[in-house]
Amino acid sequence: MEHSLVLIKPDGVQRGLVGEVIARLEKRGLRLVGAKFLQVSDALAEEHYAIHKGKAFYDGLIEYITSGPVMAMVWEGPNAIAAIRQTMGATRPWEAAPGTVRHDFALEVGRNITHASDSPENGEKEAAMWFKQGEIVSWSRDMDKWIFEK
Repeated sequence: MEHSLVLIKPDGVQRGLVGEVIARLEKRGLRLVGAKFLQVSDALAEEHYAIHKGKAFYDGLIEYITSGPVMAMVWEGPNAIAAIRQTMGATRPWEAAPGTVRHDFALEVGRNITHASDSPENGEKEAAMWFKQGEIVSWSRDMDKWIFEK
């Protein structure tokens, strides 16, 4: 099973879209295994966006992600990375497919509602960055046999 970090960023929280995003991922068949609502520290923001350090938009990323509370979650399922990214839509909302979170609720890249891991490796790395050992719960649902082949 793949894991993906999903963040509902400050714009999504402020606009009351936490339940909408969670509902779409649950309806897709993914399983929520970790969740917490938090104010992101500068240190965590800098670690999360380290790949962008030195780029012109880096300071704005840090300022934005720390500007208000964030809903951080870990979701799992077969092909979770692709399924979540498809559900969220393209990073640029104007390129996102109709019916995706970003198409339906965003207009600009800097206010695109969510973050989702872009690879299985980053899913594991980011989950470990945002969640301590014991904060991700392994569990199964009775309906899993109707969603997951194995």
